[in-house]
Amino acid sequence: MSKSVIYSSDAPEPIGPYSQAIQAGNMLFVSGQIAIERSTGNLVSGSIPEETHQVMKNLKAVLQAANMDFSNVVKCSIFLKDMNSFAEVNAVYGEYFKTSPPARETVEVSRLPKDVRVEISCIAVK
Repeated sequence: MSKSVIYSSDAPEPIGPYSQAIQAGNMLFVSGQIAIERSTGNLVSGSIPEETHQVMKNLKAVLQAANMDFSNVVKCSIFLKDMNSFAEVNAVYGEYFKTSPPARETVEVSRLPKDVRVEISCIAVK
């Protein structure tokens, strides 16, 4: 099995010792993305929908670096600071998966990197 690091200059730099994504065979494992704007390095700190859109843009950039898009995604994990944000995050998320949405779980966690409110990771297949 081949394993390669996938890197997008359009997604935020990792904030620790991990890769944006790893491709293993035809599978892509995308690390959790938070709402950092690559161009400024700043967190999007507006509304939950604004934060979620930035997370999805970051996921899209990493998928594109592997010549994939949201139609290739088979699984997502959503981590929320507050489950009361679920409906707003879910509405934005649904804009990116209009047909055949992937399998998913959403969990509330006590804290996320840089104290963001939402983080999303995914697995995609070519």
